[in-house]
Amino acid sequence: MLKVTSLDISIGPVPIVRNASLELFEGEMCGLIGRNGAGKTTLLRALMGAIPASGQAELDKIDLLRLPRHERVMHGVGYMPEDRRLVPEFTVEENIRVPSWTRPLADPEGRLAWIYSIMPEIEAFRGRRALELSGGQQKMVALARALMAGRRLLLLDEPFEGLAPALARRLGEVLADLKSKGSSILIAESNDVHVADLLSRAYRIERGSVKPA
Repeated sequence: MLKVTSLDISIGPVPIVRNASLELFEGEMCGLIGRNGAGKTTLLRALMGAIPASGQAELDKIDLLRLPRHERVMHGVGYMPEDRRLVPEFTVEENIRVPSWTRPLADPEGRLAWIYSIMPEIEAFRGRRALELSGGQQKMVALARALMAGRRLLLLDEPFEGLAPALARRLGEVLADLKSKGSSILIAESNDVHVADLLSRAYRIERGSVKPA
């Protein structure tokens, strides 16, 4: 469903990702594994339109790279950034709803209820402001926000980084549940310690070069 071909990304004069190609099939969880600085975050940000890139990134024959960044949400792409990027003064529920405010999404109330059904702990503190949460709780809220938009594809950047063991186990359970429900997920991690049992396939990224693991 996602086919990335000959992706080149530079920041200023410095090439970060070079001639990268990868595929993600419908209903699978695919890993993008590489050390810090290898280019994982840059690649995901380019797919979301935060960084210019050349090449192709087709989602069901629609080239995401040719779309304005705000329109990618309309095509069902959800993104969980490594640093969460929540709005501190917004409540948990307001942060989750942000994608439905930026562009019209089908049945946002039904989608929110579904998110709460698979992540009931989020519903329990939905009225709290994001700045009142722990870092691990904020990670879970960032995943919930990605799910609001990500009806077709989820891009998750280092979701396990910095999580306490209990929260890491819980996040693993949520991701396993999403996989069983047929979600299509590209997950970037520095290693496969937390995701090895979840992945259908994986790619390795090193110095901006992507190869099958």
